[in-house]
Amino acid sequence: MAFKSSELAEPPNEERLPHTASAAVKVVIVGGFGVGKTTMVGSVSEIRPLTTEETMTQAGAGIDDRAGVEHKTATTVAMDFGRISISDELVLYLFGTPGQQRFWFLWNGLFEGALGAVVLVDTRRLEDSFDVMGRLEESGVPFVVAVNSFAGAPDHTLQELRSALDLPSDVPLMSCDARQRDSSRDVLISLMHYLHSLVATESS
Repeated sequence: MAFKSSELAEPPNEERLPHTASAAVKVVIVGGFGVGKTTMVGSVSEIRPLTTEETMTQAGAGIDDRAGVEHKTATTVAMDFGRISISDELVLYLFGTPGQQRFWFLWNGLFEGALGAVVLVDTRRLEDSFDVMGRLEESGVPFVVAVNSFAGAPDHTLQELRSALDLPSDVPLMSCDARQRDSSRDVLISLMHYLHSLVATESS
């Protein structure tokens, strides 16, 4: 059965791409299990985010390390997707990666074509960040690091965390609250500034 163009469903006005947009950039949001990637995409996206969360079952018992996130009842099994306009001209397409290591085989496809990444960090599970940053470095995807706020998480200064993560001084490191739109947006703006500085350095 054929459909006329007028019969095809159109997105709501608030979900349409701004007519002034002239550049679109792919950004990935990565991090360990339960670090807040889905929350960040959902808080900052100007369209209704696409999520692939599934209820966690006993099938993952003994496979997924839930230390520190015992309350978590759902997990991303493919990706999250959202969109945010940084300016009238620049639009970011956001892709949140699954955090469990058994789904990391999906990361290579999500990294393809990405201009940059945000690494979300949970100080309760700091060790999860090393493999994440290593995968980005291997893929050649530049990134910034954002420490997500969790109640009861160990409190460290950013300088202490930079040292613990062995993070180069030129890589931006900041605190954030992934539940808050403004906070998440500031992280993405920081990433854009960082990417711009890298381009400027290469061209000088």
